[in-house]
Amino acid sequence: MNRVQLSRYWLFQLAGWGSFALINTFFAFFFDKLNDEQNVQLFFGRLGIFIVLGLLATHFMRFIIIKLNVLQKAFDKQILQFLIITFCFALFTSFFNIQVLAFFKWLTRTESEVMHKSVFLVVLSGGFYFFIYFIIWNLIYFMYHYVTKSRKQQMDTLQLEAMVKELELKTIKAHINPHFIFNALNSIRALIDENPARARTAVTQLSNILRSSLKVEKGETVNFNEELKIVKDYLALENMRFEDRLKVEYEVDDSTLNQPVPPMMLQTLVENAIKHGISKQVQGGVVKIISDIKDNYHLLAVQNTGHLNGQIKNSGFGIASTQDRLQLLYGQKAHFEIKQLNPTLVEAKVLIPVSLN
Repeated sequence: MNRVQLSRYWLFQLAGWGSFALINTFFAFFFDKLNDEQNVQLFFGRLGIFIVLGLLATHFMRFIIIKLNVLQKAFDKQILQFLIITFCFALFTSFFNIQVLAFFKWLTRTESEVMHKSVFLVVLSGGFYFFIYFIIWNLIYFMYHYVTKSRKQQMDTLQLEAMVKELELKTIKAHINPHFIFNALNSIRALIDENPARARTAVTQLSNILRSSLKVEKGETVNFNEELKIVKDYLALENMRFEDRLKVEYEVDDSTLNQPVPPMMLQTLVENAIKHGISKQVQGGVVKIISDIKDNYHLLAVQNTGHLNGQIKNSGFGIASTQDRLQLLYGQKAHFEIKQLNPTLVEAKVLIPVSLN
C-alpha cells in the first residue's frame, strides 16, 4: 500500500473513532450522565479504553484481512471470512476491555456482579457490542475497496478497449495501404511501354497519393476534402489504364467538404467499384461519387456500372474493412449498405453522423 493510501486509511480511522467519541459524549451530556466528577471520570475512562482497543483491534483486523487475501476471494467466501474474523476479534477485544476496566476499577455494578458468577458472560455481553461496531467497520472497509476495485476495473476495461480499437484500426490501415499501392503500381506498369510520358505523370500522382496517405495515418479521421483529393488522383491513374472505358462523375455538396471521414475509406470503395464493376464490363462504365447531408447524416455513396450477383459478402477486403472501421469509430450510429440500384448500377452507401465542429 502506498503512502497516500496509508494516510487516507489513518484519516478515516481517526475520523470514524473520533466521530464515535463525539456522539457518545453528546448523548452523555444530553441524558445528564456527567453530573459529577466521578461519573465524568468513569465515562471518559471507559470511552477512552473502548476507542483505543477498537482502534488497535480494527487495525490488526485489517492486517489479518490483507494477510489472508480476503478481498480477492469469491464473494460468498469473503462474507464468511469477514463474519468469522469479526466474531473472533469482538470476543478478544471484549476480554481485554474487561481486564483493563477491572484493573482501573471502572466496571459498572452490573458487570462486577456478573463477573463474580461468570467472566465468560461479561465477555460475551461486551463482545456483542464490539461485534456490532466491528461489523459496521468491516462493511465500510469492504464497500470502500469494492468501489475502488470496480472503478479500477472499469478504467482498465476502457483502456483495454481503447488499445484494442487503436490496434484494430492500425491493422485495417496496414491492409489498406499495401492493397492500394499494388493496384496503383499495376496501373503504372501498364503505361510504361505504351506511353512513358503519361507513366511519369502517373508516378507523380502516385507520389502525391502516398504522401497524403502517410499524413492520414496520424489520425482516425480526415476532412472529406482531403479524402476527395486522394480519390481524384487515384481515379486519374485508373483513367490512364481504362481510358475511354472509365467515366467519372462527381455530385459533391460543398457543405460536406469539411466533414470528418475515415481516411482511405472512400478510396477503398472506389477501388472496389472499379475492381468488381468497371473492370468486368467490356464497354466499361461510370463511377459516380456522391456526397451530401441528409437528415443529420453525411451521405457518402459510390455508384458504378455492374452487377452484384448476390456476392456481397465475398466482394473482397474493401467491403469488410469499411464495415469494420465504421463499427470501430461510430458503433451503431453509422450505417453501410451495398445494393443493386437498378439492373446496371450498383451503389455502396455510407451514412456517418454529421459533425457540428
